[in-house]
Amino acid sequence: MQRKKNSELIDALNNCAVECSHCAMACLEEEDVKMLTNCIRLDLDCAEICRTTATLLSRGSEHGNHLLKECAEVCKKCADECEKHRHMEHCEVCAEVCYKCAQECMDMQAIVM
Repeated sequence: MQRKKNSELIDALNNCAVECSHCAMACLEEEDVKMLTNCIRLDLDCAEICRTTATLLSRGSEHGNHLLKECAEVCKKCADECEKHRHMEHCEVCAEVCYKCAQECMDMQAIVM
């Protein structure tokens, strides 16, 4: 059970990292990039912490478990920011993926802590 749940979380983390990277690059292509500065920063932060957490969890490192709370927080902040730009499809998709990933991180944190 734990291995399957861990695998699902790693998939969610990797998916979130990909969507956040895509969103950041798509934001750079928008007309009013300055309005999206915070969104781009959060996208990049979220992608990075998701990749790092996924890598550590995939190796079975206890440090991956320590990152779950922070990862959930960054994912939530990223999702909240992307929600402000739901008129852009890339932000809409990113928000949904980030909310899901945040929830997966919180669920796993409840199991391991």
